[in-house]
Amino acid sequence: MRDSSADCPILHVDMDAFYASVAVRDHPELQQVPVVVGGGQRGVVLSANYLARTFGIHSAMPMTRARRTCPQAVVIAPDFEAFSRVSASVRENFRQITPVVEVVSLDEAFLDVSGAVRRLGSPLAIAEQLRATIHDEQGITCSVGVAASVSLAKLASRRAKPDGVLVVPPDEVTSFLHPLDVGELWGVGEKTRELLHRLGLVTVGQVAHTPLGTLKRALGETLGTHLHRLAWGADERVVTTRRGPEEPDRSMGADETFAQDVDDPEVVARELLRLSARVTGRMRGVGMAGRTVMIRVRFADFTTITRSRTLPEATDVTQEVYRAALGLYDRLGLQRARLRLVGVRVEGLVPRETVHRQLVLGERDHGWPDADRAVDRATLRFGSAAVRPATLVRPKAAGWRPPAAG
Repeated sequence: MRDSSADCPILHVDMDAFYASVAVRDHPELQQVPVVVGGGQRGVVLSANYLARTFGIHSAMPMTRARRTCPQAVVIAPDFEAFSRVSASVRENFRQITPVVEVVSLDEAFLDVSGAVRRLGSPLAIAEQLRATIHDEQGITCSVGVAASVSLAKLASRRAKPDGVLVVPPDEVTSFLHPLDVGELWGVGEKTRELLHRLGLVTVGQVAHTPLGTLKRALGETLGTHLHRLAWGADERVVTTRRGPEEPDRSMGADETFAQDVDDPEVVARELLRLSARVTGRMRGVGMAGRTVMIRVRFADFTTITRSRTLPEATDVTQEVYRAALGLYDRLGLQRARLRLVGVRVEGLVPRETVHRQLVLGERDHGWPDADRAVDRATLRFGSAAVRPATLVRPKAAGWRPPAAG
């Protein structure tokens, strides 16, 4: 049976109650209580978990009103550093799927997965994979709309909330769209919605079946034509690779969630090497280097810790990042602790051409930087599995451990 998402390459991924979800994740004792994230007494609600929403609390509501609406709600001050950190990790997940990512805000983005289906499966399979990865790595949920166009994918993700995925196949576009309120259409604000309602156009279907000339006379040439097209699911916009204004190119990272909890330090060391190679390969691909190496470790009980080290100079060399990451892991002294996830991130990125590498007395003319670039050339031509460190392909011997440095 043909997958209904086969002709739906556009994904809209939207985090569920993002700020509140991150806050509750970091305060598990609040899982079963209404939680509001916002400013002080005179501030506004930035986010509310779904339990708080059942009391009528919503984003942009004055905090004083929210407190009156639900006196028992727990109010948490926003931790924008934590929000940005989680958002950056989620975006890394997106870019491991496809380079065509349009960041809309901290908590939502469009992805065009046309080029990933042969490698990862159907758009629906990719959406489910993303949801599982984000939940495992970040401890929060997201909803995904899957469709053939940007506007339909966004509408679908809204209908999938919370923690769901919804596919709108091309042959079901009108049955999905036409029952919706006209206010759901992209670009219809409150004033336009009120105008359409006064004209007796309440649903998208009514707009679709109104003669185009009538819409143009009532709304103007541009808006009338635009809404008529959207009402029939015609949307020519494409996903444009874009980073949000809050997303400077300051870090790159990669995480791995183990299929089963791992308590073998040798396996962890091997994974740190693989992640270091993945991160530095991406850095070299965009001409960046970084000074601060950070590792993230999540235990079987979902407790997560991070450790970082700032190097003397910025680097994009795999072995240098790996050596720093392995040193950070060794200093944790975890021994046989059971781990669910490990991650490597390089922060403080700067353009590679601005880094003046200090030569070391006795250093070979051709070392790890040249080896890395040779690997990059082979990977570009033959694929990511063409060349790997020998320690990642040969069988593990007794007492094996990847080398700390070359």
